Amino acid sequence: MGKINIGVQGFTMPMPQTILGCRQGGRSNFMALAWTTRVNYNPALIMASVGKKHFSNSAIKESGEFSINIPSSDMIEITDFVGLVSGSQLDKSELFTIHEGTLENAPIIAECPMGLECKVIDSMELPNDTLFVGEVIATWCNEEVLSEGIPDVKKVDPFTLTMPDNRYWTVGECIGRAWHEGKKLK
Repeated sequence: MGKINIGVQGFTMPMPQTILGCRQGGRSNFMALAWTTRVNYNPALIMASVGKKHFSNSAIKESGEFSINIPSSDMIEITDFVGLVSGSQLDKSELFTIHEGTLENAPIIAECPMGLECKVIDSMELPNDTLFVGEVIATWCNEEVLSEGIPDVKKVDPFTLTMPDNRYWTVGECIGRAWHEGKKLK
């Protein structure tokens, strides 16, 4: 069985599907965002890659704040919708119930099981996107998704995006424990 070069867009690794929240001119805006990842432990930093043409890009640049909301799989339709319509064309502020956290311009979606408030500490301009690095100021969780004070992935029920097939996937079964399974090979 040989390897075949399929080009540069073979990103089949699942990406966490989130809803980015921001605020511009006092109006909350939301967009579907899968290009996000944790980039540092302490301080807790998260990276969000937002297209330069997106309404949210200018809002984040103006305020220096954003939220990363984790929708559950039953929110697939509304999550996909906020990724299809630009905040410059549609006021998406009434689509969700807003939980006001500690930051003025990082609206948390009450319907999402989890939401992270982030303050931009750095950014990098790429050809089509801006990489925003945000320090997590607070993580808001719905009580029912916690087990012993920790978010339970089965209760949160997040979903992922794969590209280039552009499909959503739910999270599967636990198959082991990190920093544990490999110990037997030591």
